[in-house]
Amino acid sequence: MVGTANNGRLRLAFSLVNGSQDLDPNSAPPSNAGSECGGIEFTREDVEALLNEKMKYKNKFNYKERCENMMEYIKRLRLCIKWFQELEGEYAFEQEKLRSALELTERRCSEMEVSLNNKEEELNLIILELRKSLASLQDKLAKEESEKKAAVDSLTKEKEARTSIERSQASLSEELEKVQGELDGANQRIVSINDMYKLLQEYNSSLQLYNSKLQTDLDTAHETVKRGEKDRSAIVENLHTLRGQHKSLQDQLLSSIASQDEVMKQKDSLLNEVACLRMELRQTKEDGEHYQQQVQSLTAEVSKYKELATSSSELEEKSLSQGNQIQILHDQLAVAERKLQMSDMSAFETRNEFEAQKKLIKELQNRLEDAEFKLIEGEKLRKKLHNTILELKGNIRVFCRVRPQLSDDSSSNQGKFFSYPTSMEYLGRGIDMTQNGQKHSFTFDKVFMPDTSQEEVFIEISQLVQSALDGYKVCIFAYGQTGSGKTYTMMGKPGQPDEKGLIPRSLEQIFQTKQALQPQGWRYEMQVSMLEIYNETIRDLLSPIRDSSRIENGTAGKQYTIKHDANGNTQVSDLTIVDVQSSREVAYLLDRAAHSRSVGKTQMNEQSSRSHFVFTMRITGVNESTEQQVQGVLNLIDLAGSERISKSGSTGDRLKETQAINKSLSSLADVIFALAKKEDHVPFRNSKLTYLLQPCLGGDSKTLMFVNVSPEPSSAGESLCSLRFAARVNACEIGTPRRQLNMRTSDSRLSYG
Repeated sequence: MVGTANNGRLRLAFSLVNGSQDLDPNSAPPSNAGSECGGIEFTREDVEALLNEKMKYKNKFNYKERCENMMEYIKRLRLCIKWFQELEGEYAFEQEKLRSALELTERRCSEMEVSLNNKEEELNLIILELRKSLASLQDKLAKEESEKKAAVDSLTKEKEARTSIERSQASLSEELEKVQGELDGANQRIVSINDMYKLLQEYNSSLQLYNSKLQTDLDTAHETVKRGEKDRSAIVENLHTLRGQHKSLQDQLLSSIASQDEVMKQKDSLLNEVACLRMELRQTKEDGEHYQQQVQSLTAEVSKYKELATSSSELEEKSLSQGNQIQILHDQLAVAERKLQMSDMSAFETRNEFEAQKKLIKELQNRLEDAEFKLIEGEKLRKKLHNTILELKGNIRVFCRVRPQLSDDSSSNQGKFFSYPTSMEYLGRGIDMTQNGQKHSFTFDKVFMPDTSQEEVFIEISQLVQSALDGYKVCIFAYGQTGSGKTYTMMGKPGQPDEKGLIPRSLEQIFQTKQALQPQGWRYEMQVSMLEIYNETIRDLLSPIRDSSRIENGTAGKQYTIKHDANGNTQVSDLTIVDVQSSREVAYLLDRAAHSRSVGKTQMNEQSSRSHFVFTMRITGVNESTEQQVQGVLNLIDLAGSERISKSGSTGDRLKETQAINKSLSSLADVIFALAKKEDHVPFRNSKLTYLLQPCLGGDSKTLMFVNVSPEPSSAGESLCSLRFAARVNACEIGTPRRQLNMRTSDSRLSYG
């Protein structure tokens, strides 16, 4: 992966990963202070060798050796992953440093150009003044010459006047010489300024070369991220194999537990048998003692009872046989005790092996959880780097959301024409659409399936909303045909907290973050405005006086104009702006604007939005401790849905509304196509909507578009058009987002930029 390192360092890195200690005494490993990986570096060949490494075992049933090898392999994998993460962090830090250096050099260049222009204007003024003085001196000289001629005629009469004229002529010649010297100095200054201008041009060309070098570095970083994704997929496959081995170890553990249970049962049966044998032995001893007493009594009485000699011999034989039986029982007892001791030892060994396997399994589970955590962290880092690359490229980000099936939708099996790729490269980013047997594939920044909740959607844009508090211009707008779920995505369902849309959730996050930043010295002021564009007419949804243009279709009522300033900010004249302090106040204003917005019923949607809704919040923040000032703008836009007149069945006022909506959306498409082709002229002024969105589409704003599509089979054509339009939008390059610092203006108008 790191192809620029020398061969010695690569061999050192790979030998450290493989646990080798054969280091060259003349070569020292590269230092990397503060890093967990030390000076280890990897190449692509090293990573492939590590991933393709096969475990070799002397005995395939020696699980302890296999587990140790697997633990060592996991350590090397973790070391490789840590090195990748540190390398990506260094790339991000270097990229940020280069970006700041580029902005500093551009700022210096602009300042030098301004100073050069000022100096040129001053020199032009000086040259004009010198030319005027030269003309006046020439006029004076002509007059003096005429007077000299008159004095020559009257030389005999006016000698004193002649001498005075000669003196004045001499003074005039001296002044002329001074003026000539000043002209020569001015010419030298002009030459030096021209030389400085040439130096500035050379410096500008060097800056352009440096910018191209930065772009190549950005492309290499993008390729590095792609390689990291491929390596991550390989690591995921290895994790799957580890899980399979973990399952096999668990099965072996269960079998060992079962065998231990059987051994314990055998031990219990042997203990019972030993107890029985001991009882028999005790009984036999008692019988033997009794018999011995009888033998003694008989031997004492043998002299008295000779007739009983035969019976005593039988008793002796019986006693001998019982002694033999007692010896046999002693031998059986010793054998049973040895078996019991062996069973105790085997049970102890089994228990120790069970404990060792249990510890090993626990350690493997911990390492597996650690690897999964690192994998999740790597995925988060990949997303962050992906978003950073997109911001540097200046592209408009596009999220796609498929509306779930509703109760009144047709339940035909043909409606399932959307599919989602499951490969690691396109998981969560790709969507496939099949129409008339032809498959169309699209890739966006994020794709939300029908079962995605409102909270999951908001999590993906929460960091973008946070950028408004950090001083960026942020614009999020929803696009799609009528009935595709745009208003549900932006506003949600009223009265159901779990289904709140992006606008209410964004406002809650902003006010929560505002409270959290107060201990750090930040104080924020927020202003809100809401408007709609209905039939190419702007309406103020927060106006205390009901707009009469709602009755006369925009022909009467207050007229609002859109103006853009030099800083890329947009102002709408006479628009109602409200200062807000809490999310509850904004929720009240949203409810008020929702009741004032134009909606209507069509054959495709019971409550179809008949206008473009624009919510704008201007955020001004001041840090009292650092005196840092930021100014951000959050634009949340719910566009009216495109529709076909043949399907919507619009007539009368609804027909006029449909024509105005389709016209403004086609103007938006013209703007997107012009931006995609990088044409010199972009038709922003063709509609009120595109002119209002000009800073978001062609400026330095962070812009995100939600394309909403319907799963209805009857809407397949419109869904395909929406996806194609979204792909065009995703390919458009706009300005790089810039943070607005130290921009406190006296005008309190709301900016849409």
